[in-house]
This record gives sequence, structure tokens and C-alpha cells, in this order.
Amino acid sequence: MTHTYQITGMTCGNCENKVKSNLLVLPDITSVEVSKDTNTATISMDKHVGLDTLQQALGGAGSKYQISATHHNETFEEAKSWAETYKPILLIFGYITAISLVISWQGNTIGFMLFMRIFMAGFFLTFSFFKMLNLKAFAESYAMYDIVAKKFSAWGYIYAFIELGLGLSFALNLSPVIVNWVTLIVMTISILGVLESVLNKKKIQCACLGAVFNLPMSTVTIVEDAMMIVMSAAMLVLM
Repeated sequence: MTHTYQITGMTCGNCENKVKSNLLVLPDITSVEVSKDTNTATISMDKHVGLDTLQQALGGAGSKYQISATHHNETFEEAKSWAETYKPILLIFGYITAISLVISWQGNTIGFMLFMRIFMAGFFLTFSFFKMLNLKAFAESYAMYDIVAKKFSAWGYIYAFIELGLGLSFALNLSPVIVNWVTLIVMTISILGVLESVLNKKKIQCACLGAVFNLPMSTVTIVEDAMMIVMSAAMLVLM
């Protein structure tokens, strides 16, 4: 994609070169054309780079050079970029939600307990499947942020099979109290490492879908784990 931005503060050829070189060092930016005469920069990128990131590359809010969007809707572009980045997870959640709604539809109403059980079964079975495709790569990626896997490398391998076991248990409705307690404990431990990484703004890959997709660690990962914690807790209370 290519966008044209307004840039103020350029007064000479050196300014043009500085702005261009500062922007080119950003990941995902492939080319930059700058003009002090029109006060513009035409930037080509593999995926959308936000205005805040561009401004930081130019020295931040107090910099001599200030960049702003001109011919595109920045909010729309950021939303589009977010949707493209997390498309695999969005599709998975969409499918699981749809299937859970169909199965739990009983007598013109939705069986809430059944919906949560089927949703959790689909969640764990699907996510464990992607982890199993390359178990070694998942375990190595998981050890970069999980508080247990950092100290006990085999935990990444064990965790994938725990997810598989939870998925099968929810699908077959085996020992629901025990299974929900295990889910609550395991996912609570898991979310701690995710929270630490996101709050410290670490640029690492999320291992939720194994090594198949290059998904960044973000609040989306927190939401995934939090959903399982909330659902398992709700099912324990309702039981």
C-alpha cells in the first residue's frame, strides 16, 4: 500500500534526506519519496504503519518535522491493518462461535452452559491442533514469555497436550468440575506471562496458534486467555 502524508518543517535538501532516511528504517516501509516543495512524503509499506510510529521516527511530538495524513482515513487504515493481522484468530473465533450457537440452540433459546462448553471444546481443540503442527517451534516460542516455560522448557510441550485434553474433555463433558478447575488454573498461569509481555511492550510472537501464523503479542492474546478464565469460572459457579 502507498499513502501520501503532509510533512511540515522541511526547509532544504538535507531535511528531505533526513526525513527519508528516518522513515526508511521502520519495519514494513519499502520506499519513501520526500518533497520539501510540496511538504509531502509518499510512503510505500508492506502493511499499514500508524501515524504515531511515523512521528516517533521523525523525533516525536516535539520534533521539527510533523507528519499528518492527507488523502486517506488513518482510523480506517489502522482498523483494516488490525483486521488483516488477526484474520486467522477472527476467523477461528467466528467459526467456533457459529457452531456453538447452532449446537446450543434449544427450544427457541440458547443453552448458555452448553454454548460455553462447546465453545471451550472448539477453542482448545483448534488451538492445540495448530500447536501440534510444529510442537518444537511452539514450545520455543512459548518459552519466550510464559512464566512456567521460561524455567521449565518441557512445559511448552506439556501445555499443548493439556489443551488437547481439555478440548476432548469439554466435548465429551467429562468430569466438568475438575476440567473447569484445571482450565481456570492453567489459563490463569498462562495469562500472567502474556500480561507481563504486553504491559512491557515486548515485540515478540504470540504462540497461541503455534508457529503457523506470525501473530504479534497484544491485548488480543489477553482477551483469549481471559475468555477461557471467565467461562470456566462461570461454569463452576453455575454448577
